[in-house]
Parts: sequence; structure tokens; C-alpha cells
Amino acid sequence: MDTKFDQLLDFPCFQTFKVMGIADERLPDHVIGCLQDHAPGDYSPTVKPSTKGNYHSVSVSVKVTSKEHMETIYTELAKLELVRVVL
Repeated sequence: MDTKFDQLLDFPCFQTFKVMGIADERLPDHVIGCLQDHAPGDYSPTVKPSTKGNYHSVSVSVKVTSKEHMETIYTELAKLELVRVVL
């Protein structure tokens, strides 16, 4: 992944990750579990259902320390089975 995060942000900083996935009660736990592996912390995710209820979005603010750290989090969240999109 070759992003320009280092040109746009001053690290360390807080970044909100929005994870959209299948409407499953396990989705927030999977997202938080992944974040704990790469950026341990005390997280309070916000979960919102889609209009039809087929998908949920999970928003979490995470302290990232570098471009590489941020790219790793995006990549690892996208690998989760229930996840469809990471913004």
C-alpha cells in the first residue's frame, strides 16, 4: 500500500476508522480485536445499521503513530471475514 498519509497528517494522531460489514453482532468485537492486536487501547465503537439493516458501520477513533502503522490497520481490518469496506 503506497499512501500519502505522511504528507497529510502529523503523527502521532487520532484517526477514525469506519468499518462497514455484514450486520452481525460479532462485527464490533472482531474490529476491536483486530485493533487491540495493532494498537492496544480502550475503545468505544459507534455502531450504526444501514437503512435496510443488511450492513452495519463501526466507527472507532485510534491513535496511529506512523504512515506504516495506519496502512497496517487498514490492511488488517479489511482482511476480517465480516468486513466489506474500510474507510
